[in-house]
Amino acid sequence: MSKPLLDLTQLGMRFPTPQGEFVALKNVNLQIQKGEFISLIGHSGCGKSTVLNLVAGLHFPTDGGVIVDGREVDGPGPERAVVFQNHSLLPWLTVYENIELAVKQVAKGKDKAWVKEQVHHYLDLVEMDHAADKKPDEISGGMKQRVGIARALALKPKVLLMDEPFGALDALTRAKLQDALMAIQAELNNTVIMITHDVDEAVLLSDKIVMMTNGPAATIGEVLDINLERPRNRVAMADNPQYQKYRQAVLTFLYEKQAKNELSGSVEISKQKDAKKSA
Repeated sequence: MSKPLLDLTQLGMRFPTPQGEFVALKNVNLQIQKGEFISLIGHSGCGKSTVLNLVAGLHFPTDGGVIVDGREVDGPGPERAVVFQNHSLLPWLTVYENIELAVKQVAKGKDKAWVKEQVHHYLDLVEMDHAADKKPDEISGGMKQRVGIARALALKPKVLLMDEPFGALDALTRAKLQDALMAIQAELNNTVIMITHDVDEAVLLSDKIVMMTNGPAATIGEVLDINLERPRNRVAMADNPQYQKYRQAVLTFLYEKQAKNELSGSVEISKQKDAKKSA
């Protein structure tokens, strides 16, 4: 196998609190190849966003490190772009101008014609060319997310990081954007890491699903390889027995294995409290 584009080694995150040190994340080891689509899934508080923020360089790990294309992450960088659930568009700029900002970051002396061509290329990619002159408050939530994705892609990142990008959208808009994301990734061969709570979304989009254990000291519980042919059709997938098998594996991890672990963890904490009282 070729050298991974992204390498997370013994990654951990500890926070000081008045009650003592809180271990949010511990011993996360993951290798991701160029062009892979990875979904992070798990219950709330399992460290998904912490992992994403560490890869983005928005936080610094207290243990281990993140390597992207042979270089250690020591802060935000243009080779990593983030799409949040909240689109974060600049409201005083048009759709065109929001994407133009990103294009200019990678223009490196290119002329205005090149910038314009690139902006329209990414607008076309997310089917938003018709709304180029509109302000964010003049378009729908789904359209804003399309623009946010286009702006992130315009930076030509090696790694696209997505924090529940479709979580706030209605089911139909969500489905359309999932299909658009699959088409874009097929064309650009981006490496994508996406946080989701949606099992169907994870199985439909991913090459691998990384299932996180419950915190504290959250880590990777299981990694599920999704061997389904691309392009994927959501209607066809509904009757695909392999798709259903993957879906069931994720549900079993989340709602059976993790539920048992959470119960045993609660029992152990209770025992420790009782022992302290006795002492």
